[in-house]
Amino acid sequence: MQLTFCGAAGTVTGSCYLVETGKYRFLVDCGMFQGVKEIRELNRREFLFNPAALDFMLLTHAHVDHVGLVPKLWKEGFKNSIYATKATVELSAVVLPDSGHIQEIEAEWRNRKRVRTGEPLQEPLYTANEALSSLPLFKARDYNQEFEPVPGIRVRFLDAGHIMGSAIIEVWVEAEGQSTKIVFSGDLGQKNQPIIQDPIIVQTADYLLIESTYGNRLHETGEEKIQQLQEIITDCVRNGGNLIMPAFTIGRTQDLLYHIRTLLISGAIPRTPVYIDSPMAVSVTEIYRNNPDYYDEPTRKMLQARESPFEFPSLNFVRTTEGSKQLNETAKGAIIISASGMCEAGRILHHLKHNLWRPESHILFVGYQAEGTLGRRLLEGAKVVKIMGEEVNVQAKIDCIPGFSAHADQNGLLEWIGGFSGKPNIFIVHGEPGAQAEFAGVIRQRFDLHTVIPELGQRLTLKDGAIIQEERLEIPSSNYTVDRVLTDLEHSIMNLHQQLRQARLNQSENQLDGIKKLFERLEKLLKNSA
Repeated sequence: MQLTFCGAAGTVTGSCYLVETGKYRFLVDCGMFQGVKEIRELNRREFLFNPAALDFMLLTHAHVDHVGLVPKLWKEGFKNSIYATKATVELSAVVLPDSGHIQEIEAEWRNRKRVRTGEPLQEPLYTANEALSSLPLFKARDYNQEFEPVPGIRVRFLDAGHIMGSAIIEVWVEAEGQSTKIVFSGDLGQKNQPIIQDPIIVQTADYLLIESTYGNRLHETGEEKIQQLQEIITDCVRNGGNLIMPAFTIGRTQDLLYHIRTLLISGAIPRTPVYIDSPMAVSVTEIYRNNPDYYDEPTRKMLQARESPFEFPSLNFVRTTEGSKQLNETAKGAIIISASGMCEAGRILHHLKHNLWRPESHILFVGYQAEGTLGRRLLEGAKVVKIMGEEVNVQAKIDCIPGFSAHADQNGLLEWIGGFSGKPNIFIVHGEPGAQAEFAGVIRQRFDLHTVIPELGQRLTLKDGAIIQEERLEIPSSNYTVDRVLTDLEHSIMNLHQQLRQARLNQSENQLDGIKKLFERLEKLLKNSA
């Protein structure tokens, strides 16, 4: 059996793992890369495998860094089944078209600049319609239900306690007369989160892929994070400023509503309007509301008492663009929860643009911020940031409560690993290099387990509970094909010719400067084609 790390190797995002058994090939996750430009560019590169040759796919959960490239996979030939929990199927039906819509908007924005500079237009990674076309591939399976996607491969989903429908995936592969068990942790949640269940303990595996997002950090206790939230809300409201909370639409938004509702009902915070400004968050909250089977016991008791964990009198759902714009004109002393959680796209950018320069406002981060994202730059103390092409001074207070993250911290991850009775080989994925290295060291010291920190494109041959061979696939530099290079060169040369003809008539400094820039672009194109 071979295991290839096609994403979330040395990075937090882009979860994607290829398993080959000799007879079958399948994928676990196909997520979008997020962060700095170099990482985001991976989304446009060729897959490390032929999508049309995959027999099936397994999906851990519906966050975009785990499911966001499924429409691209569909575009490039994958037409077989994608297995996930019922909630993940329903959430993906909201997430993927929304992601496609964002891809279209961003492509349109980039192409306006490309038209002005004479560069060739760029297609969106995929469209909303293409995302919709991929949805019939999804097939729902229940937790704890063992099933066979193909003969000789058994699969079971267990509750990962991360977001609604998130799964730990157990896979048993029968090949060459032996059975091998590989476990994919997906994203593991914290214990005692509101609404959803705790992560299920797994006892056996030959090989384990475990996330490490917070592999080198500890969260605040439940009481500490609620106290911090109370203090920040109270301070902001009393100062007359807005509290802007970038939040992932799946999981974090619903948890925040639960906690804010509790604080309001108890009188711990001043009564203040709360706005959920994200059409997708509204849809996701409906899915949460309609799937009580996934709830934990306290939330079920709340429902039995005819109380909703997601509703209170001062809560307002903003669905229209006009309503969102109006918030920036009228909201004062309000809590605005909006997406995206890492401040990379969506309505949150407008709220940041209108509030970052206000000393009375607060920006509160409650989820992980990947390297290179606007959210990460704000957390690291940037004094000026560029939002939608405009520089904005940062005067607002920037706060962070990591304890609201949907990810387990180091202690939570170690406690979960401690549930294994044997000695699986451990592959540490879905984390930044520093977190992975520290986490690997702690695992070796505490459990005396063999740990590997895989690299992107690394392919391992697994047999008899060991790693018997290793190779590295060549990572495609980009989708920048020779044909595209020639087209771009031709386009640039035509522009250059026109500029030279004009320069003979009037050799102004601006025109000569334009010619210089065109030569610089030609040089870059030649380097890309090398």
